[in-house]
Amino acid sequence: MKKTVITLTAAVLSAIMSFAQEQASSSGPAPARDTLKVMTYNLRFGELASMADIAGFISSETPDIVALQECDWATYRERAPKQNGVRFINELAYRTGMFGLYGKSIDYKQGYYGIGILSRYPVVRSERIRLPDCNGMEGKKQTEPRIMLLAEIELPSGRHVTFVCTHLEVSSSEVRVMQSQFINERLEDISPALIAGDFNATPDSPAIAEIQKKWKNLTGPDFTISSDNPVKKIDYIFGKPQGQVEMLSTRTFTDVRLSDHRPIISTVIF
Repeated sequence: MKKTVITLTAAVLSAIMSFAQEQASSSGPAPARDTLKVMTYNLRFGELASMADIAGFISSETPDIVALQECDWATYRERAPKQNGVRFINELAYRTGMFGLYGKSIDYKQGYYGIGILSRYPVVRSERIRLPDCNGMEGKKQTEPRIMLLAEIELPSGRHVTFVCTHLEVSSSEVRVMQSQFINERLEDISPALIAGDFNATPDSPAIAEIQKKWKNLTGPDFTISSDNPVKKIDYIFGKPQGQVEMLSTRTFTDVRLSDHRPIISTVIF
């Protein structure tokens, strides 16, 4: 009788193990999960701090990817004489040990003015994309061109994520909505993706409502401008697909005065 019980028990265990192996094989490997620390910061063309100070702050927070706005490249501004001839993104990339990518918005003061990206991981593809503006719109005065800077980044897991930095129009809500619509349409088939920057729009604005049709907000409600007396939030990090990206944590820095904006850092997971 004992031998029979032992034989039956062994048979049951073998069946259970075989079933578990079949289930694991049929379901395939678990999907990869990538966690990223993402920062966005408008630098106000370096008027209030040196690149050494800004790089020191960025390095202290160890972000994986950074979106930077109002970045000069070898300009000669009267308001920022200490930055004369400085190539912001080159300098910051060198000081942080990150990869640097620059996108020119306009020619300015013997150099360029635009936006940039820093990445801890290799950039395998990049693109500078002009956003629509008010040129040709009746009753609208032409302002500076606006762009978005796109970087396809290869993560250690092997997954590629697209990271986009942008800085929307400041003078017209109508143009910001048009730019948000363009972003949604232009990046419709690109996923997974993150977009970060200065949207010049508050959370209850039409432009942000338009963006959030496709993108998930990965920041909190804290005001971001001005740094010493904040009155509104206009800086954001968004991600998509909305159902596959989550915010684990976020922080708007209340004690950093390197610009007139407050930087934001969020830890997100795909």
